[in-house]
Amino acid sequence: MRRTPRIHDTRRGMLHPLQAVRFTQDEPPRPKFGIYACGPTVYSRIHIGNARPFVVFSLLKRFLEHEGCEVNLVINVTDVNDKIYDAARAQDRDSADLAAEMTALYRADTDELGLGRPDREPLASETIAEIVDHIRTLVDTGHAYSAGGDVYFRVRSDPEYGSLSHRKIDDMDQGEGVEGAERKEDPLDFALWKAHKQGEDTKWPSPWGEGRPGWHIECSAMAEKFLALPVDIHGGGSDLVFPHHENEAAQTRTARDDELAEIWMHNGMIQFTGEKMAKSVGNIAPLHEVIEQYGAEAVVMYLVSGHYRQPLAFSPTVMQQAQANVTRIREAGRRLSPGPSRADLESLRDSFFDALADDFNTPKALSALNEWIADAVVAADVSGDAHLREMLGVLGLERLLDPIADAPEAVRELAQRREQARAGRDFAAADRLREEIAAAGWEVRDVAGGFELLPR
Repeated sequence: MRRTPRIHDTRRGMLHPLQAVRFTQDEPPRPKFGIYACGPTVYSRIHIGNARPFVVFSLLKRFLEHEGCEVNLVINVTDVNDKIYDAARAQDRDSADLAAEMTALYRADTDELGLGRPDREPLASETIAEIVDHIRTLVDTGHAYSAGGDVYFRVRSDPEYGSLSHRKIDDMDQGEGVEGAERKEDPLDFALWKAHKQGEDTKWPSPWGEGRPGWHIECSAMAEKFLALPVDIHGGGSDLVFPHHENEAAQTRTARDDELAEIWMHNGMIQFTGEKMAKSVGNIAPLHEVIEQYGAEAVVMYLVSGHYRQPLAFSPTVMQQAQANVTRIREAGRRLSPGPSRADLESLRDSFFDALADDFNTPKALSALNEWIADAVVAADVSGDAHLREMLGVLGLERLLDPIADAPEAVRELAQRREQARAGRDFAAADRLREEIAAAGWEVRDVAGGFELLPR
């Protein structure tokens, strides 16, 4: 591994080096890292905000692999949850069918980003046995108790509780409302297992009666099932720090006498008109619609344009800027010849990867990339594309260097009609035809002797 990345750890509140304790059996041995990131709760189609952790941790995996590491990336799917029951009930349909449909759509929508799939994508519904075993251990050791078919975690039994979110224990609210309040020993305790209720159409057996798991225990069990403790990096949105990740950490710490994660890595929220984008608020931009309008590469470019820990504004203006950046890189790639890059560009390439090693600073890396392009593509001095291909591959934008496919015949016909409209000085018709071409996923440009069509 040529670099030792430093990642901002939420628990420590500072940059912390990512240092391997496990290695492959290869010659020479390679560092092995496990990453667990919280995926979506599948009660509806995902939005652009849900895509941010998927992109951040998929690209972090690419960077670590570039540095010679072996990475096991696990991103779960929460398919057992109160929100799924509520959404299914509102649609008068089976909750398992709704979850299965939304899971398939989530995978299809994220496939469009072109980043590949995580190594594992466990479902909560397929991890019930491990969840029950984990809860049984907590009950047997006195960290949890059963009450009326429910099981609750004794928060005050963990002296480290609050160390992740840096909150005082008496100032916390689990957000569970009045549900089960009369059965809790302490209002701060949270549900590990929920007894089956009327109107819920799925249930599983347990030592405490039929029911279903709570949200937090699902992720503890799934992370432990597929990754060795402590997980090297546990990730997710900053809105999950409390109570979800705080509770995950407590459940594992008390049941296993070990920390769940060495580093807790949290991405900032997508903001729309100054507010966090959320399905519950209704200010969402569905991922598949954003991709359809602006293109997958522009979506990835937008999501790496800001530092992962900071909020990121979403608007048509910033998406159009991302499109322009994608077009500029694609055009630079067209001008570069295949083969090795100039030796004098090596320092800029190194600056790109050094930025990613410094708390995965993608904006700083993009700055180095842009400077590389500006220096490489000057007049007739056109260097090779090896560095550019290497850098874009880590950002998940390598498709920008693919040969441009011929536009469909229907799109070419629109472009020809537009050219005729311009020749006849019918600029209103020309603008309308340009918009139709854009809606089909192509950009028309006027060049000497006619036009050219570029994918958006």
